[in-house]
Amino acid sequence: MLVARNRLASLQTALGRQPAVALIGARQVGKTTLAWECVKDRKAIYLDLQSSEDRRSLKDPRYFLSQFETQLVILDEIHRTPEIFSQLRGLIDDGRRKGFNSSRFLILGSASSELLKQSGESLAGRIEYVQLNPFNIPEVGSENLAKLWLRGGFPLSYLATSENDSINWRKNFVRTYIERDASQFVQRAPTELLDRLWTMLAHNQGTTLNASRLATTLEVTSPTVSRHIGFLQELLLIRKLTPFSANLDKRLVKTPKIYVRDSGVLHALLNLATHEDVLRHPVSGYSWEGFAIEQIANAVADRATPMFYRTADGAEIDLLLEWHGSGELWAIEIKQSSSSSPSRGFYSAVNTIGSKRNFVVCMKGSPRKMHKNLEVMGIVEFLSVVS
Repeated sequence: MLVARNRLASLQTALGRQPAVALIGARQVGKTTLAWECVKDRKAIYLDLQSSEDRRSLKDPRYFLSQFETQLVILDEIHRTPEIFSQLRGLIDDGRRKGFNSSRFLILGSASSELLKQSGESLAGRIEYVQLNPFNIPEVGSENLAKLWLRGGFPLSYLATSENDSINWRKNFVRTYIERDASQFVQRAPTELLDRLWTMLAHNQGTTLNASRLATTLEVTSPTVSRHIGFLQELLLIRKLTPFSANLDKRLVKTPKIYVRDSGVLHALLNLATHEDVLRHPVSGYSWEGFAIEQIANAVADRATPMFYRTADGAEIDLLLEWHGSGELWAIEIKQSSSSSPSRGFYSAVNTIGSKRNFVVCMKGSPRKMHKNLEVMGIVEFLSVVS
């Protein structure tokens, strides 16, 4: 089963205007499949830099790649050979002088744009970044919402033939990331430490980061914990939701909240194989909160900044969107049930910050007004509002 990805159009548009495009995303998120779908009607050469044979082909990258000026070259696992970026600049500039101004290189990387940019600074003005996330609700259909929440959006997990196959894939994914893939980025990090840290973050889903407490439990230093969390964030596995800051007459919480980005991976880390397992677990509410935040944050992409708001006296907004350009604030309370009312702290917070629109977003529910400045709706309906 091939699920149509909504980033296909963005990738095609980027290739049409830039000589190099980096398609970034976590491992196994479907980057290679999308790349081939994008180029199915054109000539392309594919190099997997995880393959020693393909890496040998690039022993002299300038000579080898100059043979394919009229074709798109796909370079997969680019983070394994970051030194190639400096060679691509010369090839792109040579091609521009010959009129080859776009669709030269499609770079696939299992890291965030910030991490790749450290290696690709020489391509400034020549490269565009497109991020591919796991499957989202519009891609799989609203009728599959519960399945997506349980299994998460990694294609091989979501499309598995059974719940048992799905969670086994996710557990192997976690194990492989810890034992092999993360070591490419996290130098000298013991496997056991990464395993315990990732699992502890899962148990603390949706809570504010307390690196000192985690460090004490893991018997390492606080900077070590912060560094490894930063790497998990760069690998697009962890989201740090930053707190809202403004000159208000309030004592604001200034520590970010931490979420395992993919709900299926979260459930695998907690050994939750079925919906019943998830609903009985203490992390259930935070799992749904993280799932909803991820869906919304990906939907608004570069158009709004997702944050949260919390004060020392308990006023809180689960998700705050600050729209770029207008600076307008939207406050969102995330609930599993549409019958749940916002807390007093939510009302206090929206009165303080003066948010333009306020929402309760739940699993399912027809849009309605709770009162004149508070709208209640299901996650599917809310995604149509912000898309």
